[in-house]
Order: sequence, then structure tokens, then C-alpha cells
Amino acid sequence: MNLSMAIDLRSDTVGHPTDAMKAAMVAAPLGDDVLGDDPTVKALEARCAQIAGKEASLFVPSGTMANLLALRIHTQPGDEVVLHEDAHPLHYESGGAAHVAGVMLRALPGEKGFLDPAQVQGAFRPDVDYSQPTGLLWVEDTTNRGGGAVHPLDQLDALANLAKEHGLATHLDGARQWNAAVASGEPIARRVHGYDTVSMCFSKGLGCPAGSILCGSAAAMHRARRFRKMLGGAMRQSGMLAAAALHALDHHLERLADDHQVTRELSMGLMMDGWAVVTPETNLLYVDVPEAPAFVERLAHQGVRCFATAPDRLRMVLHMGVTSGQVDAILRAFAAAK
Repeated sequence: MNLSMAIDLRSDTVGHPTDAMKAAMVAAPLGDDVLGDDPTVKALEARCAQIAGKEASLFVPSGTMANLLALRIHTQPGDEVVLHEDAHPLHYESGGAAHVAGVMLRALPGEKGFLDPAQVQGAFRPDVDYSQPTGLLWVEDTTNRGGGAVHPLDQLDALANLAKEHGLATHLDGARQWNAAVASGEPIARRVHGYDTVSMCFSKGLGCPAGSILCGSAAAMHRARRFRKMLGGAMRQSGMLAAAALHALDHHLERLADDHQVTRELSMGLMMDGWAVVTPETNLLYVDVPEAPAFVERLAHQGVRCFATAPDRLRMVLHMGVTSGQVDAILRAFAAAK
């Protein structure tokens, strides 16, 4: 198979910057972000703080680092973090929660990657000497392993309010919060207003080459900046990457609705062909197939790349590099791989 000709559905991180984005990167005014004087980074951080309804934000190389910084600023070593059993730090962040933040992760079940407030209430530890304290409530939106599901506002609010009642910090892992906002029609600031911090990724559906943002209070971002330096994540002329993100916010946000539409079209086609599909809400599509790893290999030979996420399930992620015109080709690949 010629990989350059394949339809790549492994992730929305595989999209490349457009020519216009590259031009914006080249033209970006630059400084030294470690010294605090890169004007493009400062502009991006100010804009994202406004989008999230927070006091400040911090530009970082990756979503994994943004999440790790959130863990580190909200907890002390030995604390317990309550989160869903499918949450990103449990599966895709190389144990950084334990190794760097020194925290324990308490995983709870729930449909579509959603936490049940009643279960969360029962998971908080009592304040006694022999028990590790609960330090943080962690919510993911959209939910990756939950099928790209979007939390209803009342559920987001209920979880945040519950944590506040118990004096806990809250973090919203919003790697695809852009998708959640577009799909729900609700501003990000409204969706995340109950959370102390929120992380959002630029290198997924927005087509940027790298970068994520962590938003929160000015004090929290000051603390996060110090930990970013400790972790080696402070960059110098990072305004070139920030310029890509600013361009994406101007030109690529609204078009996420196109990705959602193509995902629905592909989902309907697969269902009509007899495949069992998790009904998509955004740009993630999970399909049940027999012997998924082998099936994924056969799909690759047919020119479609994706990942197996379970012995009998695969995941496809739609993005700006995939159009409605390619849906039929994907359906033909499934038929040939059957």
C-alpha cells in the first residue's frame, strides 16, 4: 500500500497545516517565550483565556503536558484523583500521573465515558489519617474512548458543583473541547465555567503541527509555568507554533462541523452495510468488527488506516483531510476487508 495515498483515520492529529497556516507561521512576530516576550504566544494565551472564561492561560507543547501540569498544580504527592476508567491519563500518558505528580488514580465506570455524580459522591475519601485524601476531580469532554460523546451542560455543572461542595479542585480535559462546543452550540466559557482548569489541544481537529493550551486562574498559570520549565517544556521562539493556533482559531473552528457531518455519513453507510457502530456525536467513530487487529491490517491493504482499540473494536477519526467524497472508498475498503 502507498501510505501517501491512504485515507488516514488513525487520529485527527494526522492532519497537516494548510498553506495559509504555514504562511501565518512564517510571518509571526517572534520573541523569547521563556523570557516572557514572544508577542504571538502572549496573544494566543490572552485569546484562549478569553475563550475559556479564565484569567490566564499557558501555551504548552502537548495535551499530555497540559494534563500533567493540571495534575501537578492541583494536587500533592499521595493525593487521589477521581476520574473515569477510560480517561486519558489512565491509558495514554505513560504513567506520568504516578511518576511525575505522585498521585493515585481512582477510576470509576460510566456509560459513554461520563461520570455519574452519585458514584463520584461515594468515591470521595473521608478526612482520616489512614486514607489518602481526594485532591482532584477529573472530567474528559469530549470523551475519547466513550465515542467522542459530548457532556450535557447539566452533567458538567453537577460534577463541578459536587467537587466544590467537598472543597476539591476540578480539571476538564478538553483535548477536543472545540468539537464539544461546535456540536453543542454552547460557548466554551459556559461549558467549562465550573472547572478550575481546562486543557485544549490545537494539533487535533484544528490542523496545527503541535501545541495545547491550559487555562485557569492567574495564580494557577504562574505555578504551571514553573512546572512547565521543570518538565523541559518551555520553548523559545514558540510564536511560530502559536501563530498556527491563532490561524486555526480564526479559520478552522467552524469547519469542525464538516468533520462531524462526514462522520455521520460514514456511520450511516456502515450501518446500512450491516456493521455495528457506536452512534457518533462528533468526529470519532467506533465500529465493532471480528478480530479487530487483523481486520485493521486488511483495511490498511485496502488503503484505509485506523487503530484497533479492543479485540473486537476499531476507531476511526474524521478530520480536515477527509471529505464526504471519500466515504464510498472507505465503505468499499470495509467490504473488501470483511
